[in-house]
Amino acid sequence: MKNSDQLPGAPIEPRLQGKTELEQASGLPQALGAYLIWGLLPLYLLLVSTVHPMEFVAWRIVWTVPICLVIIAAREQWPELKVALSSRKTLGWLFVSASLIGFNWIVYVWAIQTDRVYAASLGYYINPLLNVLLGTVFLKETLTRNQWIAVGLAAFGVALLAAGAITTLWVSLSLAFSFALYGLVRKQVAVGAVPGLTIEAMLLIVPSIIIAAYFAATQGSAFFVSPQLSIAIVAGGVLTAVPLLLFAVAARRMDYSKLGFIQFLAPSIVFILGLTVFKEPLQPVQLACFACIWSAAALFAWDLLKRSRKSAN
Repeated sequence: MKNSDQLPGAPIEPRLQGKTELEQASGLPQALGAYLIWGLLPLYLLLVSTVHPMEFVAWRIVWTVPICLVIIAAREQWPELKVALSSRKTLGWLFVSASLIGFNWIVYVWAIQTDRVYAASLGYYINPLLNVLLGTVFLKETLTRNQWIAVGLAAFGVALLAAGAITTLWVSLSLAFSFALYGLVRKQVAVGAVPGLTIEAMLLIVPSIIIAAYFAATQGSAFFVSPQLSIAIVAGGVLTAVPLLLFAVAARRMDYSKLGFIQFLAPSIVFILGLTVFKEPLQPVQLACFACIWSAAALFAWDLLKRSRKSAN
């Protein structure tokens, strides 16, 4: 597999060349911040649990636009945004990626709201391994023997789940495939993470407004139920843009292998929340599946570390 400055499947950010070891290490707090926010997101979703997933995602998209624009202004990325908006090809790819990430958000919110936390966690354990597999098919990347073993272990775990917990399997696979395909599509677009997210949200804002209006007309808008719920909904835009910005900074400063370790932090936190806060029963077949995925993730991360050390020597 080709070396990258960030996790496979993540939106591309230009790598800063010639960084010292100290400068690279400085990306660790941003990486931890991004994955802690993503891992703790189910706790935030408890605050908006009364909002229908479709309506919540619609509002999330609506509020992501102004927050991203503020970040772009602070980072002086207007020229990059303008170039991307002037390209039909770029807009076409971003429309596809926007559709994929919108679907991913809806499934994730629905999974958390309906106590399928383990299924959501499993989806993001599978995701990086699926990214590697898609890279071999579409990007002509190559896998090491250990990576193939990791993919095989993950596939065996999914097969176990298919045999014993088919009702939740679709959630995990939907999340894993939609986010993996999202990353694959974003790799075709030469635009940074935050400008790309801004355009994706802009492309989805009209259908989002229509969805929000539909819920307002049929059952009353969740946004106007109470000031507390309104603030919580607006926070969805912040929690969409800020961790992505943190990740973009970390991806430019850290080695791929280091980010490879940290990537598994978010689904691990989600799993712990499912066990403790949400108190979701853990079925034996789910535990067996997680054991396979954890083993695959450990092998995958070990292989990244080994190859990183070899390249450093």
